[in-house]
Amino acid sequence: MKRKKLLLPLAVGSTVLTSAIVASPAQAHGYVSNPPSRQAQCAQGIVPDCGNVKFEPQSVEAPKGSMLCNGGNSRFPELNDDSKAWRATPVGRNVTFSWALTARHSTSTWEYFIGDRRIAVFDDAGRQPNAIVTHTVDLSGYSGRQKLLARWNIADTAAAFYACVDLQVGGGTTPTTLPTTTPPTTTPPTTTPPTTTPPTTAPGTTGWQAGTAYAVGAVVSYSGTNYRCRQAHTALEGWEPASTPALWQRL
Repeated sequence: MKRKKLLLPLAVGSTVLTSAIVASPAQAHGYVSNPPSRQAQCAQGIVPDCGNVKFEPQSVEAPKGSMLCNGGNSRFPELNDDSKAWRATPVGRNVTFSWALTARHSTSTWEYFIGDRRIAVFDDAGRQPNAIVTHTVDLSGYSGRQKLLARWNIADTAAAFYACVDLQVGGGTTPTTLPTTTPPTTTPPTTTPPTTTPPTTAPGTTGWQAGTAYAVGAVVSYSGTNYRCRQAHTALEGWEPASTPALWQRL
């Protein structure tokens, strides 16, 4: 009896420890910010009724190998709904995809799919990526509206991060009309000095604010210092300008 009383607390403690390890979330997070992925469109308010992903677009994490936009993560079923008003970005045949990473984690590969076909793979061989990662993918052979799945495979866990990007391949790249008039050659140029446009600021505020979508060139203030946006993104807690030099340039 004494032996059983001693072993029971040990067994319970072991169970609690094991549960804590299993429940511990991965420390790597990220998503495709440009062209805007489905979760980016949710975070920016472009598409409504997105559920939880609106507040954490970087958290679409699931086991490796899925071909779903949410990777099979039951927290974000909205990402799989093709009937939503996802905005397709007009692109040419070569597209540069930009990932915004809230935590950098050793990486095995980055994969890109259209349908069931893998059209590009980039091997990081276990290296730790930068806060902003870009890949240029050749979309030759595709045209019209396409849904591209991007998958970030973590090197030292069984997890991957998923993002679907809606594209209009071949759209918006050819001029529709030629100029109908040419400037006169005999009239001297005007002497009016060119006007300068002040940097874009966040609507309604000059201070950095989580939940705001910032365009490249936007200027904000944070803790008494001004910063200019380097990469279009939706601000999240933990992405303050002082701690994310990949997103913000100190002025």
